[in-house]
Amino acid sequence: MSAKKTASKRVESRADGLSRREREILNILYRKGRATVSDVQDRLTEAPSYSAVRAMLRILEEKGHATHEEDGQRYVYLPAVSRERAKRSALRHVLHTFFDNSAEHAISALLGDSSSTMSAEELDRIAAMVEEARKEGR
Repeated sequence: MSAKKTASKRVESRADGLSRREREILNILYRKGRATVSDVQDRLTEAPSYSAVRAMLRILEEKGHATHEEDGQRYVYLPAVSRERAKRSALRHVLHTFFDNSAEHAISALLGDSSSTMSAEELDRIAAMVEEARKEGR
């Protein structure tokens, strides 16, 4: 990987204040809903030690991204923010950072990206959403 791509990935991973590994852990929590340290460790690529995973979960709690509940002797971790709220926040961040707050520019980038070819059904659903937004005056 070139130095430019590596630097780009570093910037990208820090855009939301999370490291690549923290984001990977948070994604596990969103997929599972609730998870113990062992659950998270089992799903991580090149998993670090149990204590390292526990420390990263504590850091995610300190940053406000995760919380925990006690289940007997163990902690069960869950996302602190609903997936819907996190998606909206992430989308606002992407729109602001990369598209000058323009949904049009973001959609244009998605439609122009050959790696994300959309099916006719997806395009029909998007067209219906656009028509509904027109009717509602958005």
